[in-house]
Amino acid sequence: MKKADFIVIAVTAVLILISCVFLYGVNDATGKYVQVEVDGAVTDTLPLDKDTVLEISTEKGSNTLVIKNGEAAVTRADCPDLICVNHRAVKRNGESIICLPHRVVITVISDAEENGVDAAA
Repeated sequence: MKKADFIVIAVTAVLILISCVFLYGVNDATGKYVQVEVDGAVTDTLPLDKDTVLEISTEKGSNTLVIKNGEAAVTRADCPDLICVNHRAVKRNGESIICLPHRVVITVISDAEENGVDAAA
């Protein structure tokens, strides 16, 4: 390896480190709501501070969303891969759990109104 190779590796490592610090350090804000989308349409917006169990039924199958202790997790699904069930609970702004076979996207958001949903609804 030449000196230039080490410089490229070092610069890349620093950029990765800065990206990680930004993504996990700066985005430490806990969201206030969980937005549920089925086939691209918002079906529910639920507060993270209220324990809730929601059954999400689609033509492709069903998922169970559980909100507990300020975190949202999918605890049951009848899809073949169960990636959504094995995903860790989400609570930070912008984090998502996606069930691709059922076309369900669960995203943590900070404010329901800024995402086009009235919080009172």
